[in-house]
Amino acid sequence: MTDKHEKSAGRVCLVGAGPGDAGLITRYGHALLCDADVVIHDALVLPALLQETKPTAELIDVGKRHADHKMTQDEINALLVEKAQQGGLVVRLKGGDPFLFGRGGEEAAYVAAHGIRCDIVPGVTAGVAAPSMVGIPVTHRRHASSVTFITGHEDPDKPESSHDYAALAGLIGAGGTLCVYMGMNKLDLIVEQLQRQGVSAEMPAAVVQWGATPRQRSVRSTVGQLADDVRDSGCYAPAIIVIGQVAGIDEAGMQTYTHRPLFGKRIVITRTRTQASSHAAHLSALGAEILEAPTLRIEEPDDATWAKIDDALRHLDRYDWLVLTSANGVAMLADRMAHLGLDSRSFAPVKIAAIGNATGGALFDRLHVHSDLTPRTYVAESLAAELLEAGAANQRLLLLRADIARQALPELLGEAGAAIDEFPIYRNVPETELPVHVLDVLRRGKVDWITFTSSSTVRNMIELLGDERDLLQNVKVASIGPITSKTARELGLTVTVEAEPSNMDGLVEAMVRYEMNGQ
Repeated sequence: MTDKHEKSAGRVCLVGAGPGDAGLITRYGHALLCDADVVIHDALVLPALLQETKPTAELIDVGKRHADHKMTQDEINALLVEKAQQGGLVVRLKGGDPFLFGRGGEEAAYVAAHGIRCDIVPGVTAGVAAPSMVGIPVTHRRHASSVTFITGHEDPDKPESSHDYAALAGLIGAGGTLCVYMGMNKLDLIVEQLQRQGVSAEMPAAVVQWGATPRQRSVRSTVGQLADDVRDSGCYAPAIIVIGQVAGIDEAGMQTYTHRPLFGKRIVITRTRTQASSHAAHLSALGAEILEAPTLRIEEPDDATWAKIDDALRHLDRYDWLVLTSANGVAMLADRMAHLGLDSRSFAPVKIAAIGNATGGALFDRLHVHSDLTPRTYVAESLAAELLEAGAANQRLLLLRADIARQALPELLGEAGAAIDEFPIYRNVPETELPVHVLDVLRRGKVDWITFTSSSTVRNMIELLGDERDLLQNVKVASIGPITSKTARELGLTVTVEAEPSNMDGLVEAMVRYEMNGQ
């Protein structure tokens, strides 16, 4: 949310991304992220959040994990200043809250010292969020009236730990909660020191790994047994350690985060980037981790085609039917009508047919009109049959759709005597490569599902994989309908589920049914 003056001057915003779930960033933080010219982000920021950026944004990963530092802190500080001095909005996207064990204070001071405006956007911190995701409240009226946050990863240049374990033990004994960030490598030392200072070996304790993400796992234990139980579980960093009476709270209904039907499933979406957001949000709400791998991008037709479409739109009274077959087509139509100074009154002379509720919904949302005909089955053959039943055999139709659409619809209508003006109102242009992180998880065999919403998404994904197309052999395939399924099978894929009805809701429901049935 920047004005032109602010962008030309350049500024830095330290934005807390929250604990992991892309939905837990603040509204202001999300608005800045969407508006950013440069995003400098941590390793723990999920790809789904980075996909909220505008297409022209420069994304720079400066993540630090254990001994693997892509950049030193001094280099990150210098980078923030360098990018801001080039003008525009620089978002420093940090996991959790920028000022809580995230070195945000150092970054803000460095930027300000160089005369650059630096804004701070707080975020939900993992020390509160991760325990809450497993039903542990860090404070509780009956069990804990205070909470203390410490880091297990202190400045290595300090001669000794600054933690007063006697004081921490006293806080726990007095009914407080201790939350330890970045302490997994020192878990044995932490529990040993606390017991040495008087904390009972039976004091409840827990570890929450990857809190508020689809990879979340947790271990409930006691101070005396926690280190062994964590080793047995295979949990590792990043994780929050919780020690205190609240870690023993385990009431029914408080762990709903992990009980969602697609929790922990990693799903690759192949739709265009502009189409993927609502689909991704739906799947994420059901617990899935979403990886966007657009196989297509939408582009406008050439000027000559626009001229023909413009003429048709200015003279819709020539037609009996306007036929639309996708939400993309509706979006392009709405934008073009606005460009021409036309509105929904132009549709008065014609009836409108639309394939599927997504197309019909887009028609109402963008142009404020309802379709007159939506086929019972969302395929071209069904639309052609129902148009002919409605008397279209001897009528004139305007068909606006993708440049690579199947020819079944105009052929069936034409054979029945309909006069058809067909124009490609948008072009499906294949992407040239897959996102690196998507290819990486496919190679590691860590993808559970891939969704295909058209034959072209299937063909383009296979083309993008090239010699590595076998990476999909052990991935469950969700298809939006019979035509897409046919293409997938012809290209050697096994279709696990097919949407019924053939729309996005049907696709998600088919996946949920499969997972709920334990297949």
